[in-house]
Amino acid sequence: MRALTPPMGWNSWDCYGTTVTEAEVMANAAVMAERLLPHGWDTIVVDIAWYDPTARSHGYNADAPLELDDHGRQLPAPSRFPSAAGGNGFGPLAEAVHALGLRFGLHVMRGISRLAVERDLPILGTDFTARDVADLDHVCAWNPDNYGLDHDHPGAQAYYDSQVAQFAAWGVDFIKADDMQAPYFEREIAAYARAIERSGRDITLSLSPGTHLSTEHLPHLREHAQMWRISDDLWDRWEDVAAQFARLARWAPFQQAGGWADADMLPLGRIGIRAERGEPRDSRLTPDEQRTLLSLWVMGRSPLMLGGDLPSTDEDTLERLTNPHLAAVLAHSEDNRELLREPLDGGELIVWSARATDHPGRVYAAVFWTGDASHEARVELASVLGTGVRAAARTDLWPGQSTAAADGVLAAQIPPHGVAWVALDVDTTTPSTPAAAGTTATPPKDHR
Repeated sequence: MRALTPPMGWNSWDCYGTTVTEAEVMANAAVMAERLLPHGWDTIVVDIAWYDPTARSHGYNADAPLELDDHGRQLPAPSRFPSAAGGNGFGPLAEAVHALGLRFGLHVMRGISRLAVERDLPILGTDFTARDVADLDHVCAWNPDNYGLDHDHPGAQAYYDSQVAQFAAWGVDFIKADDMQAPYFEREIAAYARAIERSGRDITLSLSPGTHLSTEHLPHLREHAQMWRISDDLWDRWEDVAAQFARLARWAPFQQAGGWADADMLPLGRIGIRAERGEPRDSRLTPDEQRTLLSLWVMGRSPLMLGGDLPSTDEDTLERLTNPHLAAVLAHSEDNRELLREPLDGGELIVWSARATDHPGRVYAAVFWTGDASHEARVELASVLGTGVRAAARTDLWPGQSTAAADGVLAAQIPPHGVAWVALDVDTTTPSTPAAAGTTATPPKDHR
């Protein structure tokens, strides 16, 4: 089974948009291998338009002279990826990434290139051409590269089969397939998953975007993909992070090995270098907001895909990303859920919990505060541990935070938009009555 735990990696989108180069990919891979791989980060993904030699920041190019092979399949632009010259594709780059102990991934748009249809290129292994299988009525609303595919025509599946077979031959381990879920293209998703299966390579399939994605699609998603976005693009704005609380609370009960709801990339570190949005900058999220983002994604068991340029990212951010508790909780927790959401003067107090699967008797708790001023939070431990359970030990999971557990209360001084994240080791000799999902076993008397 693929993606037994939520994937962790880096994606070129937030820092380079459509314009990333081979040298930049390898520079990020080198930092990941040296600094982040020991902490669980292991995947490098080249995002959209790697086949466009004229790619630019802040948008897409209509009628771009895309690099295609004789069967309408995208090829890396040699002007940006020199090792792809001579028909090598991403083979040499994938090999170099693999040599660092990392996995290699790429982005692809739903459908078939407009340029392939214009040229009426033949589909490999068939008597069909691109014009035979194109669906001109179902095109992406925000990207001009492709037409849709007519899945009533057998050549549509044959095209995806040939495309993914080429990716597999290059050594691709991860495919981010875009324009799949908004609206939800059920047949496209199934066809792409079928092509991956036929390729014979173990490839993780990630679906985007997540605009208004409903849990009603969950059985289909689990059958065909290993990751699926649950929101639009997330950027370095507090309002974007705050909006993910409700989404992750809705999806967290459904997270399981092999299929992960994805709260989107982490806009941390140096971003915007040649991106779709914004000028070059360090992430505008405060350090406390960054800790909140990371804690929430981990407690919700979302995949973690970094968006910042690692070589130029500041040391404080790298320290946060190498916190060993991130990978530990992400990979080894269960029953992850929001326990409490309470509006208070100036913000909301939100409490999450999870149980460790590799440490009997350990419970993780994250106490979030969304207000603009600091807040002294008091949460009854019974609401986290269950009635009658005592905490024998407490470990702060972020350095420098201020928490205490005494007299049945977890107390924390939480900064604006911040979090107190702890591991509670319980007294296993005491019988317990667990808190019910979405409720508190004993309502806290005072959260102020």
